[in-house]
Amino acid sequence: MKRNKRTLGSMNHQLLCLAIILGVAGNVSRASDLRIGIIGLDTSHVINFTKLINDTADKNHVPGGKVVVGYKGGSPDNEASAKHLEDYTHQLQDKFGVKMVDSIEELCAQVDAVLLEGVDGRPHLEHARPVIKARKPVFIDKPIAGSLRDAIELVRLAKESKVPVFSSSAYRFYDSMTELKKANVGQIRGAISYGPSAFEPHHPDFFWYGIHPVEALFTVLGTGCESVTRVTAEDTDVVAGKWSGGRSGAFYALRTGSYAHKVTVFGTKGIAEQKSAGDSYGPLVGEIVKFFQTGVAPVKLEETLEIIAFMEAADESKRQGGLPVKISDVLKKNGWKP
Repeated sequence: MKRNKRTLGSMNHQLLCLAIILGVAGNVSRASDLRIGIIGLDTSHVINFTKLINDTADKNHVPGGKVVVGYKGGSPDNEASAKHLEDYTHQLQDKFGVKMVDSIEELCAQVDAVLLEGVDGRPHLEHARPVIKARKPVFIDKPIAGSLRDAIELVRLAKESKVPVFSSSAYRFYDSMTELKKANVGQIRGAISYGPSAFEPHHPDFFWYGIHPVEALFTVLGTGCESVTRVTAEDTDVVAGKWSGGRSGAFYALRTGSYAHKVTVFGTKGIAEQKSAGDSYGPLVGEIVKFFQTGVAPVKLEETLEIIAFMEAADESKRQGGLPVKISDVLKKNGWKP
């Protein structure tokens, strides 16, 4: 009987030690999670992204961080912002326990990394300034800024301060886009991207929503766009880009009817078309958390800047009645100094 007691005592001791070890391991794992702050609570992305990061029961859960604090932001003169700001703020507080603060400086003092999510691109530069000053890695949702000039200044600040900055549309990381890029079409000579492109009065034409299919176009063609020509009709626009190396790309902007989006690539060996496969924000959020962990952005700021310049050049072509406009000219006009 004494042996049994000792055996039971030894087993209990071992179980207690194992529980302590597991508890410590669990605490270490939780302690290693990045504390994430979120700025600009007027877009559905703040709910979708936070759920993917904070909700461990979500089937597409992205581990490695936790959204813990938020700053409302918002633009009263932007209908989409004003309509959703309070609702999304309350959802973050009630569903995910996100704490609200009164300044971006206060937010930065409590986090390791920042999601700059405001639906309106115009405040992004001013919201990013204190984040960069605090030297926090920051993901800036589309558009990176409300103008090409602001985007250039933001890129300059990031590079001067050596603070990691990453901006992208979710379109770039959709599973269907990843599969398209694997297609064996040989050397890509051209591509067509179409998708929704509703206008918003405070933004250049394609900054508000056309940026998604434009980013998709750059995802398959990469950088090197030299000039842009735009044809404008009542319900749509066609923007043709001339790329280096004899490549070409076209963006077909949809403002009425079906809002589907798709990319087709043309290569030396064949043609491939993007397939719809239940695309989600999961892959983008995974890239964001990885970026926060490593400080290495999966999309270079130079490419993001070229995307913004492409859209600005399209507007300039429209102003000039459809004449070709050089990307280098619009960059220079807006203060870019390579």
